[in-house]
Amino acid sequence: MKSHATPRSKLPDVGTTIFTVIGQLAAEHDALNLSQGAPNFACDPRLVEYAVDAMRAGRNQYAPMTGLPALREAVAEKFVRLTGLRYDAEDEVTIVASASQGLYAAISGLVHPGDEVIYFEPAFDSYAPIVRLQGATPVAIKLSPQRGFRIDWDEVTASVSPRTRMIIVNSPHNPSATVFSAVDLERLAALTRRSGIVVLSDEVYEHVVFDGATHHSVARHPELAGRSVIVSSFGKSYHVTGWRVGYCLAPATLTEEIRKIHQFMMFAADTPMQYALAQMLADEQAYLGLSAFYQQKRDLLAKALAGSRFDLLPSEGSFFMLARYGRISKEPDSDFVLRLIRDAKVATIPLSAFYSDGTDHGLIRLSFAKDEATLVEGARRLCAV
Repeated sequence: MKSHATPRSKLPDVGTTIFTVIGQLAAEHDALNLSQGAPNFACDPRLVEYAVDAMRAGRNQYAPMTGLPALREAVAEKFVRLTGLRYDAEDEVTIVASASQGLYAAISGLVHPGDEVIYFEPAFDSYAPIVRLQGATPVAIKLSPQRGFRIDWDEVTASVSPRTRMIIVNSPHNPSATVFSAVDLERLAALTRRSGIVVLSDEVYEHVVFDGATHHSVARHPELAGRSVIVSSFGKSYHVTGWRVGYCLAPATLTEEIRKIHQFMMFAADTPMQYALAQMLADEQAYLGLSAFYQQKRDLLAKALAGSRFDLLPSEGSFFMLARYGRISKEPDSDFVLRLIRDAKVATIPLSAFYSDGTDHGLIRLSFAKDEATLVEGARRLCAV
């Protein structure tokens, strides 16, 4: 259909996401997909049964805008057990239609035109566009492999201005697979003390931390939690990324603003899935066992790639690891990824896609959220490159 209207784009420099582009190319070339952080294996069958039971019981209409009370209470109880901090299920826990929607609601509810928002690159690709849509300015601080993708808090302090309204952090970090330490929490708390800055903590990989390490959620620092929003994902924790259900935790004053946006975006997340997730949360091992589950996959892929010409960076958490390909090629990472799809029939993601200016460190991101056969075959193909 020919349009007779001339749109004025709010994001004129934003096209289709790299994940969609790579996914389409992988399908066209029949390539194994090690690019997307979406499992290709089944979830716990109980979860499906719980959802089907809810549907058959007629629980197919709108849930409360803030989420099913049973699910909000289950989330609150989980955080008491894991961090010692109790969020009020009525006023401080909100069930959202995916972590992505929670990020949007939090940023648009709390950031205003003229504000600045500090975030760290490489970064999940939605942060900066959401900030820009509010008439605010995203301020990117680059993390580099030379520093192990660790945050230089002195640099952050120097980047804070009177206009800084929010700092976005992500741990475990996508795509670098680093995790926050207790020192990081303390530095962040000190930086935001008496400043009025809100912290938005993207914790979608909260249960995927390796080698016996602790997930240092901002909820583990009560002072910091008092000015922070936590966003997380049931889809990541239960291998159901297509269900699009997540949650936001925040003090009541921040939650009130987030819910104002949430009610007009989705009103409520899917009802049967909320019933299923509320039941599933009763089994702590279903999420506490994720670290060991994914660590086995990380180690399998790393071992299978040991004979390759790729140099793997440490993976401390999340579904990902970064690989340097300098011993294979000096071409830009975006070109190298396309060649891998065409020639090796393996799809990965160029790290440059996670930098707003396309910074290229000669690294690609691999996802090990796949079944064993896919990981073994993907590694076999990459070893042949």
